[in-house]
Amino acid sequence: MAKTEILFHRDELKSAGIEIITMEGLEFKDKVPHRDDHFMLIIQEKGSFTLELDFRKVILSGPSLCYIAPGQVHQYLNQENNEGWLIFIETSLIAKPYLEILNTCLNAYQTCQISPDDLIFNFVSVLRSILTTQKDAFSDSIKISLTDSLIGMFIQNLLQNRNSEKLIGGQKYKTVVEFKHLVQHQYKKLKQVKEYSELLNITPLYLNEMVKEITGFSASHWIREEIILEAQRLLYYTDLDIKQIAYQLGYNDHAYFSRFFKKNTGNTASQFRIKKHHLSNDPL
Repeated sequence: MAKTEILFHRDELKSAGIEIITMEGLEFKDKVPHRDDHFMLIIQEKGSFTLELDFRKVILSGPSLCYIAPGQVHQYLNQENNEGWLIFIETSLIAKPYLEILNTCLNAYQTCQISPDDLIFNFVSVLRSILTTQKDAFSDSIKISLTDSLIGMFIQNLLQNRNSEKLIGGQKYKTVVEFKHLVQHQYKKLKQVKEYSELLNITPLYLNEMVKEITGFSASHWIREEIILEAQRLLYYTDLDIKQIAYQLGYNDHAYFSRFFKKNTGNTASQFRIKKHHLSNDPL
């Protein structure tokens, strides 16, 4: 049967909206590529963990953090003697300022190394214990409060590793947050920096400058990134033909889409599909 959609895991979390499982003893290799409708935090204390995240191989070695956002296609590849936790969190539990930072970091920096004695390791153990034992009237409030603190500690590590803390909270940062939000939701309709700058009431030049200062890449880069990434997902994980994929991405002219794809990836859409399926059969 033809695959027309990417496997999407929905409504997996219990009513608490958060679940923590330990990494020790888990076997990931048989997991198929999929998207989730929630965030996943990986907090690794020891060992090595390899996964593919939107066509990028991510290798976590030693004390490390990584997050996967809703909609990102990922697949677990390999683990060696690792200890730590996978934390699944409903988006509704994440405070807006933290959610803005995670969305701004998306596809830019989602991993970092941390110290072996970082307090986050002790904190997640406490939270996991409370999630499994607390049943009193205040347990939900306690869980929400501790989850918020955990995400705060996680994000602090991400930002410290990138020296980005000084950029958070200013007007430029707020504009970039809004821009990336618009791109994530409007990329099938809006393809030009000018279209986004008009929505934000600033010039295209100034938008590009701000986005590059905060993220390291121009506004046009992030628009292209969103389009190309979804195109690659559809090419690899579905059987839709190139015309159908072009149409899903907002291109009525599939030939123009094909030229755009080749210009930005170095391969035609057909070449990418063949190449990726060939590589998927290669061992690590």
